Amino acid sequence: MRLYKAGLDLKHKLDHEDDYVKEPQRSGYRGVHLIYRYFSDRKETYNGLKIEMQFRSPLQHAWATAVETVGTFIRQALKSSQGEKEWLRFFALMGSAIALRERTPLVPDTPSTRKELVKELRHHERTLKVRPRLQAYGDALEALEDPSAQGAHYFLLALDPQAEKLTITGYKGKELEKASRDYLATERSGADAVLVSVKSLEALRRAYPNYFLDTRVFLDSVKRAISG
Repeated sequence: MRLYKAGLDLKHKLDHEDDYVKEPQRSGYRGVHLIYRYFSDRKETYNGLKIEMQFRSPLQHAWATAVETVGTFIRQALKSSQGEKEWLRFFALMGSAIALRERTPLVPDTPSTRKELVKELRHHERTLKVRPRLQAYGDALEALEDPSAQGAHYFLLALDPQAEKLTITGYKGKELEKASRDYLATERSGADAVLVSVKSLEALRRAYPNYFLDTRVFLDSVKRAISG
């Protein structure tokens, strides 16, 4: 990153820097963004427009991947700090847990002591069933590669967190009404139900091609954090 800030071999001019490691966002997001003004000596059409480069450590990127993944499956804009308060709080706490490991400033409005942080993290991890859910979401992404899933436009995930059993059902585009009915029935049965579109899953895979590795890294960081 120092080389980019120094501008070596870059025609673009550094406009400003947003350091969310030194000053983490309340959401728990951490990383460093360098914003440049674009310049081309061949075509001036886009000269002056801003472009952004983001730098994150492996743990910071694993956190961002997990936020995007959960947001995709529960259909809430968690990365924009919109959605269930419990999930938003969990990710803010995990931002601080990772900051402790990296010896950098904690996320605002999270516990300042490790003991209190671990206590609150354990509560949210347990009530949200974080680990079985993220594992289930990974299984759903793998289902996209199964030949039997070809032609499906929607997936219904029914997760039994206690038994850690996941059932995945695919639906074609014209079966959305049936998929919605099955979703409501599954929810009423007490299972953890999620209805997600194949299009959104494919977008997730394109944005985070190392999803499986990132998820394992994040789940390992959760396990390490709640162990105290």
